[in-house]
Amino acid sequence: MFTGRLHTRDEILHHPLFLSIERQIALHLIGIHKRAPRLARLAASHQKWLLTQTLFAMHTGRDRGNPVSGLTAGRMMQVAEEFDLASKNTAASFLAELIAYKFLRDAPDEMPDRRLRRLETTEVSEEAMASWFLGHMACLDQLDDGNRASLTADEPRLFHLAQPRAARALIQEPIWKEPRSSIGHFLWSDVGGLVLHDLISRLPDDAREHKRVLLVGVSISELANEFGISLTNLKRMFKRAETDNLLGWESPRNRGALWLSRIFIEDYFHWQSAKFAELDSAIHWAASQIR
Repeated sequence: MFTGRLHTRDEILHHPLFLSIERQIALHLIGIHKRAPRLARLAASHQKWLLTQTLFAMHTGRDRGNPVSGLTAGRMMQVAEEFDLASKNTAASFLAELIAYKFLRDAPDEMPDRRLRRLETTEVSEEAMASWFLGHMACLDQLDDGNRASLTADEPRLFHLAQPRAARALIQEPIWKEPRSSIGHFLWSDVGGLVLHDLISRLPDDAREHKRVLLVGVSISELANEFGISLTNLKRMFKRAETDNLLGWESPRNRGALWLSRIFIEDYFHWQSAKFAELDSAIHWAASQIR
C-alpha cells in the first residue's frame, strides 16, 4: 500500500527537514557522477538536464501499439524547439553525443517509415535515471515517513509512469525551467550544477538561520579536479557570484573559508522545491493508476 501524503511546493520549501534532504540528494547526485562520470557530464548543465529528462520521457512513454510513438530524432528536435529547451541543431547534436557514447541506441526496426529513426535508452542510462528517481523518492519519504522509494523499487511501473509525467510538468514549470540569476550562471554551465550540489552538501544544520554560512575546506582547484572542469571556467562562475555579493572568501585570493549568503542558499532551495513537488505529484498519480 502506498503511504506518504502529497506535499505542495511551499510545504516542501519550508519543511524543517528540507535542508537535510537537500544535502542527501546532493550527495546522491554526486554519487551518480562518480559511478558514471561521462553520463553525468552529459546532463550536468541545466539545458542538458531538460533535454535528457525529455528524451527519456519520450522513450518511457512509448505506446507499443503505436509504432511511430516514442523517441525519434525528429520528434525530439520538434519538442525541444516547441518548449524552448534548445534549438533543433543543439538537440540533434546532443542526441548524436548520447548515441556515440552508447547511452542511446537505434531501436529494433519496427517503424513503418524507414526515414524515421526511433531511438531507445541503453541499460546504463536506464540504471542512472532509475537511481536518480529513487534517490528523490527516498528524500521525499524523509518528509513524512512514506514508502515511495521501497514501493517504486518493488514496482518498476511506478517509475515508468511517474518519470514522464514529472518531466512534462518540469519543462513547463517557470520556477524550475528558469532558475534565479543568483544560481543560474552555475546551472547553465557544464558541470556547474554538480559544483552547486557539492556546496549544498556541506551546509550545516542551522544554515537557514544565518545571513552568511561558512564552509570550511572548499578549494576551487580541488572542485575543478573532482568534477573535471577547467579551473578558468570554475573561477569565472565563482567570480560572478562574488561580484554580486552572493558568496565570498574570508581572505584574499580565494583563501580561508568560503561563505554563502542566505539569498544564494534560499534561491537554490526555491529552485529545487519545484522539482520535488512535481516528482511527488507524479508518484502519487502513478500509484493511483496501478491500484
